[in-house]
Parts: sequence; structure tokens; C-alpha cells
Amino acid sequence: MSLRHALLGLLSERPASGYDLLKRFETSLANVWPATQSQMYTELSKLADAGMISVSAEGPRGRKEYTLTDEGLAELRHWLTETKPQRNTRSDVLLRVFFLGVLTPEQARGYLAELMELSEQEYESLRRLDESIDWGEDPLSVHGKIALEYGLRFNAMRREWAEWAADQIR
Repeated sequence: MSLRHALLGLLSERPASGYDLLKRFETSLANVWPATQSQMYTELSKLADAGMISVSAEGPRGRKEYTLTDEGLAELRHWLTETKPQRNTRSDVLLRVFFLGVLTPEQARGYLAELMELSEQEYESLRRLDESIDWGEDPLSVHGKIALEYGLRFNAMRREWAEWAADQIR
């Protein structure tokens, strides 16, 4: 996934300003694809230059509202249907697990305990996010809820796995 496609996807729901997109991003996509404000504004400029979005309104202090163009919608659909997702094969967490044998058993279990705690914290953060959102029937809500459920289940599984793994260390 790229920031480009994340922004096109958000704009497929409705026009928005950069600030509005940043806020929507923080409550939806930031858990799966973090981006800074400067990265977002840079990408919005690139999308406008490429004709994938257009400025549909301008307000005070240079505020711009962006709208998805037909070209932008075509690019989003192409990305969704024609481009295979990248398989993330690197895991810093699991790489460390492979080498826990160089630590004392207490240190290795400590690493896994930290992973359990991190997983619990991330799970609780997503749970609070879920409770804070007024979910609707619009596509972004429906599919956002599905993506959030993935995060909840992933963190629950990782926490359970880390507990099991700690019990395996003698």
C-alpha cells in the first residue's frame, strides 16, 4: 500500500481538506499505514499534479478541499484489482526470537513478556478506538471496522503466542 492509494481511498468517500484527511487518517488508517502531516500534504500535491485529485474549493488561510477525479478513481480501482499486495516477509519480532538462545532464559522470557504487554496495549488501544467511532453503514465504516477487527485479532493472537513461547523456554 502506498500513501497515494490511502489518500485516494479516503477521497473516494467524499471531498476533504488536507486537515480533514489528516484527522480521518489518524482515526482509521494510521494503525496500518502511519504517515506524517508533511508526507500527506506532499502526496496531495503530487496527486493534484498527476490529475488524480482536483481542488474543488478554497477557503481562508489557503485551505483547499480536494475531490477525487475519474483518473484517481481509476487508479484506485486498478491498485485494488490489478496489483498484488506486497507480502511483508520481514519481522523484527521473529528475527529476535530466533536468537533468544544467546540470552539467559530469564532475559528471553522478559523479551516475550514485553511482547505480551505490547500486544495487550495495542489491543486495548484498538478497542478504545473502536468504541470511540460512530460506525455507520457507509463503505469506509464497514470496511474500516473489518480492518480494525483484524488488528484486534492479530494482537490477541500475538499475546497468546508470546505467552505460549515464554512457557517453552527452559
